[in-house]
Amino acid sequence: QVQLIESGGGSVETGDSLRLSCAISGRPSDIFAMAWFRQAPGKEREFVSSINWSGGNTYYGDSVKDRFAISRDNTKRTVFLQMSSLKPGDTAIYYCGLEDSPTTRPYSDYNLYDYWGQGTQVTVSS
Repeated sequence: QVQLIESGGGSVETGDSLRLSCAISGRPSDIFAMAWFRQAPGKEREFVSSINWSGGNTYYGDSVKDRFAISRDNTKRTVFLQMSSLKPGDTAIYYCGLEDSPTTRPYSDYNLYDYWGQGTQVTVSS
């Protein structure tokens, strides 16, 4: 079965950086896109970033644009989220998702993704 294994979360201070990783275990039928979402306590899951697997096109939520960068390693079947200039508002559990079929729906749609990781906690203190 397909599993997404996230790592790289932790506790940091304002202005620090972190890099999250999400490795694909198992064989999805295809990899069309992967994404990062986050969820803070008491809030809805929020779109952070996504990447088209073949073309490498990237998309970002407004709150992380110019601070976060998504990338992928096709050989290792891993997606990364480089987070810089972290703020307390970035504190959340970060989840990666995988979409395994072509779609015209927005990559920021949480319901688009077929597989999810277990989440990794990111805590930013002031």
